[in-house]
Amino acid sequence: MSEIVYSPLDGEVISITNVDDEMFAKKMLGDGVAFIPTEKKLYSPIDGVVSMVYETQHAIGIKTKEGKDLLIHIGIETVQLHGKPFKTKVKVGDKVKQGDLLTVVDWNYIKRNGCDPVVPIVIMDSPIVVLKDAGKVKSGDPIFKIY
Repeated sequence: MSEIVYSPLDGEVISITNVDDEMFAKKMLGDGVAFIPTEKKLYSPIDGVVSMVYETQHAIGIKTKEGKDLLIHIGIETVQLHGKPFKTKVKVGDKVKQGDLLTVVDWNYIKRNGCDPVVPIVIMDSPIVVLKDAGKVKSGDPIFKIY
């Protein structure tokens, strides 16, 4: 059974291999895409259950309806910001639908503190087919399919 992952925000989608972090660029954590955000709100890209919210709020995990593990990493090196730029609206165990608000992010704070605002989204345990890995996107646009 396949599932579609949708854009979690307005912005630009880029290939995961273009992320300036080897863990993502070399797909060590899984395959996916990344986003350069143009809005503060980040929405759930899929239906599922929140499986992880990192204590510094820079990463959110969602277990999809089919049991796949999706990781949203909000910025690169943002763990060092100790949660300050994030207003996370979900907690572990929350059921989410595609389009539900996950967090509000202060991208200017992230940039002022020398971090990269790129948002990689990867599936950690399944193959995917990328539907779009370049160009402008709106929240809710289909991005990749999980198998």
